[in-house]
Amino acid sequence: MSQPIKPKRRLVDLSVTLDNNPYTDPPPLLPKIDYMDHQQGWPEMAAMFPGLQLDQMPGNESWAAERLHITTHSGTHMDAPWHYASTTDGGQPAFGIDELPLDWCLQPGVKLDFRHMADGHVVTADEIEAELARIGHELQPLDIVLINTRAGAIFGQPGYLDAGVGIGREATLYLLERGVRVVGTDAWSWDAPFKYTRERFAADGDASIIWEGHKAGRDIGYGQMEKLANLETLPASGFVVSCFPYKIKHASAGFVRAVAIFEE
Repeated sequence: MSQPIKPKRRLVDLSVTLDNNPYTDPPPLLPKIDYMDHQQGWPEMAAMFPGLQLDQMPGNESWAAERLHITTHSGTHMDAPWHYASTTDGGQPAFGIDELPLDWCLQPGVKLDFRHMADGHVVTADEIEAELARIGHELQPLDIVLINTRAGAIFGQPGYLDAGVGIGREATLYLLERGVRVVGTDAWSWDAPFKYTRERFAADGDASIIWEGHKAGRDIGYGQMEKLANLETLPASGFVVSCFPYKIKHASAGFVRAVAIFEE
């Protein structure tokens, strides 16, 4: 009796690489990685094993290691409700990334393509709805919604911080009110690049536009990924997203190795 053929699984990495690139974050937030090779690591190893000589080690090598000077928002990461405000969900204490429900983080993915929109544009609920209609998708509770902007194509290059669209308050609430609890973008921020928000705020003094997509988390708690990669390679739907964040006690964010999973 022939055995059933198991479907092939294809994985697409949706995460950027953390490195010493000067264009991935504003200067005060740039990550710094100090690398220690197999010779530089010898003093540490020697201190761990008194009497050990380097020539006793295979190849005269100790260990390699790295020291990281980073924030929880370095590289591809997921923001927790605590990042947005001290309260969420009608005044309840906002929870940190270590309390984000695991069942939010392995769910069907939906990609919305806004690469054609101008940098700094703030996406509205009507535009979200129109894109969902274009791709023929009806949102389901816990769908993970990924926003493809032009920023993803220039990650790590000059101009990345000012590239891409932002998702406004009403658009964010449109998703959350339909049961979405995890979203993501390949831009530096879920909101419009700060350059454009600063200009708008300077022109009219309307503070409600500052971080408006993030601040929607005061109404409904959600997880929000930033600095995703390779979204342009994904179809609109038909895949699962795995995006479990690193557990850091009551932190505002956690590092994520986000992956799209296809069963073929």
